[in-house]
Amino acid sequence: MCCDLKRRFLLLYATQKGQAKAIAEEIWQQAGAHGLEADMHCISEMDKYNLETEKDPVVIVISTTGTGDPPDTARKFVKKIQDTTLPPDHFAHLQYGLLGLGDSEYTFFCNGGKTVDRRLQELGAQHFYNTGLADDCVGLELVVDPWIDGLWLALEEAFLLQKEKEGMSSDAVSSSLSAAPHVGHELNLSSEVQNLKIEDERVRSSDVLTQKLVDIHLVALTRDTEPSLVHSVPPVSQSALNIPALPPEYIEVQFQDTHGENPHLSSLISEGTTFEVPVTKAVQLTREDAIKTALLLELDIADTGFDYQPGDAFCVICPNNVNEVEELLHILGLSEKGEYFVCVKVKQGTKKKGAAHPQHIPERSTLKFILTWCLEIRAIPKKAFLRALVECTSDAGEKRRLQELCSRQGASDYTRFVRDSNVCLLDLLHAFPSCKPSLNLLIEHLPKLQARSYSVSSSNLYQPGKLCFVFNIVEFPACPIRPVSRKGVCTGWLAELVAPLLHPNKNTLDTKRGSSSTEKISIFARPNNTFHLPADPSVPFMMVGPGTGISPFIGFLQHRQKLREEHTDWEFGETWLFFGCRHQDRDYLFKQLRCFLENGTLTHLKVCFSRDSSAAEVAPPKYVQDVIRLYAKEVARVLLKERGYFYICGDKKHMADGVSDAVVDILSVEMGADKLEAMKILAMLREAKRYLQDVWS
Repeated sequence: MCCDLKRRFLLLYATQKGQAKAIAEEIWQQAGAHGLEADMHCISEMDKYNLETEKDPVVIVISTTGTGDPPDTARKFVKKIQDTTLPPDHFAHLQYGLLGLGDSEYTFFCNGGKTVDRRLQELGAQHFYNTGLADDCVGLELVVDPWIDGLWLALEEAFLLQKEKEGMSSDAVSSSLSAAPHVGHELNLSSEVQNLKIEDERVRSSDVLTQKLVDIHLVALTRDTEPSLVHSVPPVSQSALNIPALPPEYIEVQFQDTHGENPHLSSLISEGTTFEVPVTKAVQLTREDAIKTALLLELDIADTGFDYQPGDAFCVICPNNVNEVEELLHILGLSEKGEYFVCVKVKQGTKKKGAAHPQHIPERSTLKFILTWCLEIRAIPKKAFLRALVECTSDAGEKRRLQELCSRQGASDYTRFVRDSNVCLLDLLHAFPSCKPSLNLLIEHLPKLQARSYSVSSSNLYQPGKLCFVFNIVEFPACPIRPVSRKGVCTGWLAELVAPLLHPNKNTLDTKRGSSSTEKISIFARPNNTFHLPADPSVPFMMVGPGTGISPFIGFLQHRQKLREEHTDWEFGETWLFFGCRHQDRDYLFKQLRCFLENGTLTHLKVCFSRDSSAAEVAPPKYVQDVIRLYAKEVARVLLKERGYFYICGDKKHMADGVSDAVVDILSVEMGADKLEAMKILAMLREAKRYLQDVWS
């Protein structure tokens, strides 16, 4: 290729939690090995690029947040391109490729990327490379890795076509293009990528390490025939490995003294105003022998400016488990340094593109504060982190296994033993004891400790100055990879925090936490723009909320009861609630639902119990989706004839999808239409914001 050929492309990323940025950085690193210059920017930095005048190819990596929104960093960009006055040829000059990140557990999969992609097409932009949609439900890398592999050839084609337009010899261009396979247009980049097979086109020493087989596990192989986190079997154990390029270090940590104060937790949050509020009440809603333990907490927000509507969510700022922090400090050999203040700076001369001080790390705080409040030490390590850990591992066998886990050949092992097993850094350090990472490596690769989101389970109208929420204590049982059981980061912390409220009569040696003390937590609002009661109270609605999915509907019913008391002349539509749990006597969370039924706030209450045995001749339905099918005509009437609303809250995979299938079947039968037509009707209901979901995976 001609040496004077322009080989720059614009690389934009829009990230919420850092995933899209990390992938963009990987593309930037690989670009140099291909003789290309990636001009990388966050999509929010609109003063540093201009798509209206951009002549070079554009690569966009964009994630999705919430229920299908573009990330916060893309909001301004999306608003700009959504301008309805823009002509249809506004971006006719633009050639781009887009990689969207999402999670198919949620209804609007990769909607952030799809929104931008669709709008750029409407404004005349052209693909030089097929759009990739990566699914975090099965593993982003299953689409991301082959998409990046195919990107380079697609860019080469785009550059050649660019030269052709500029008047270069069309003969030379044609011969070059005819010799190159059009992999960019043949890759199947859907979430069903388990059958995707990509052969290496070339081996590049700068970004791929080719390693000959070293028979490290000769003795182990004779007794171990099954792979595990620490052990591989053929073909992986006998393969030459293609592993990622080593990410350049860019953080420098300096220990200082033990004098000073840590920053306030509010300084760690950029999403809005933070409120420190007392926990005034804690109730265990389930019996001790229930499979899951559900708690209800009440917060006092009377003296704050915090406001909410039923259906809103809010976030709790939580710390990592104190014992896990101490254990990590011990393994790192930093137990004596926990209370020392550290100064975190960008390393001079780093090769990392756009290296900057991580926003979630304070300029000055103690080491223990960083590990407790700033870094997600429970995060599943990315392959780039595993690649960096290879360099910190002295044992040859352990080093080889870490290389396998981050390699293309070990992709299925990574998914099975790291990703699907919820392995965290502590698990890795126990499994690979010769691995001794530096503190700067942890700060570079561990993501920000995210605040946890919960649905509000109360009404400010019904209980002024109070906010309630319900949650299950998440449990991670012990297993070969994880020798001790763990609780969820936030739910475990909250449960421990409110133990004195749950068991006030238990003696405690800690006098500071006597009956007179009140524990406080820091929260901030996360309003839900759609999951609210109908604006018109005469409109009927149905609620589906098994388990803790009932939480927002308690707020709905409290609010509706208060409105009925205050406005006796109003017309109120009928209300339905479908609730389910395992056992009627163990985890029927809100038996006071009968009160709403008796006072007329709730018109219909339908419950089911999936694990209770029945002596009835015809077994009762086990799950809410089964109960809904029994009321097919009523569902169709509320949704189609009376233009009512349908709300679902709870587990996505095992409940919400089943409910959606049931509604589609109901619409199909009651309308006398085929299933495809019924699915279109459901899509229209979603679009009209009359079929609403608040679900989690």
